[in-house]
Amino acid sequence: MTFNSVGIVGGGAWGTALAQTARLAGRNVLLWAREAEVVAEINTSHTNTPFLSGVALDAGLRATADLADIAARDVVLMVAPTQHVRAVATALAPHLPKAKPVVICSKGLEQATGKLLGEVLAETLPHATQAVLSGPSFAADVARGLPAALTVATAEEALGQALATALGYRHLRIYWSSDLVGVQLGGAVKNVLAIAAGIVAGRGLGASAHAALVTRGFAELRRFGEALGARAETMMGLSGLGDLLLTCGSPQSRNMSLGRALGQGETLQSVLGSRRSVAEGVYTAAAVVRVAAAKGIEMPICQAVHGIVQGKMTIDAAIEGLLSRPFKAEG
Repeated sequence: MTFNSVGIVGGGAWGTALAQTARLAGRNVLLWAREAEVVAEINTSHTNTPFLSGVALDAGLRATADLADIAARDVVLMVAPTQHVRAVATALAPHLPKAKPVVICSKGLEQATGKLLGEVLAETLPHATQAVLSGPSFAADVARGLPAALTVATAEEALGQALATALGYRHLRIYWSSDLVGVQLGGAVKNVLAIAAGIVAGRGLGASAHAALVTRGFAELRRFGEALGARAETMMGLSGLGDLLLTCGSPQSRNMSLGRALGQGETLQSVLGSRRSVAEGVYTAAAVVRVAAAKGIEMPICQAVHGIVQGKMTIDAAIEGLLSRPFKAEG
């Protein structure tokens, strides 16, 4: 099983970084972008200034506005913003051959339904062969060739190994897993928790509070994963704990930087209005809280983030609520 050509759906920072790495690995790569100016700039200047400024792209990377061209590639990477995956996948569906591998690279839950992106693709691309790629990685680091490691999850090991070979490179190690649910959940919930970590930093609550927040946030992630069928070792791995530590530990994270701005007194509208990139945690928070309520999962940090971004709770009230919770056993 060999994948020589790669089609990437999504011309944002992460889609462009994956395209760059696949080119360095020797693949024939075509990237689809919604924005005509992004397509033109990649093809003429070999840069993507709106989403990945300062990175020189491989001259062999090509961009297109035609999803049919993407569907003709050996493997398709779905890197559209999470809340747009359903619409983009629906548009891709008429062009996609049966059993074509489609790798979910976006992170989050669908806000309107609370569904995993794997469930969304099962509805929109029912004949595709699903895989998931996730882990601790900043797009700019990967695009510049700095070392990183990810997990690819597939139902069949042979497919996972083939994808790791096709998408990995010397500086990008890819490990295989069969836990598609777990690999998706880590990347989704950590974005919500990163907003909370950013608020802690923005409010100047200190390193001890940050450590406590991340640790108790990880407990929420593990409970959520267990309830939805994820394996414990996946939650402890790259796509779970690894991604959580990265996203909660650096303002380079879009979600943490958003939380930091909120903690410093900026409004959500002003922060979102000043950005072209998407902070998925804002939208995933509602889905996480809805699913947690339906399944009886205790997730007070995610609930607090949801209350803040929905304007139903002030940051001070959210902090007081968390600090006022009854003492209990840690386990």
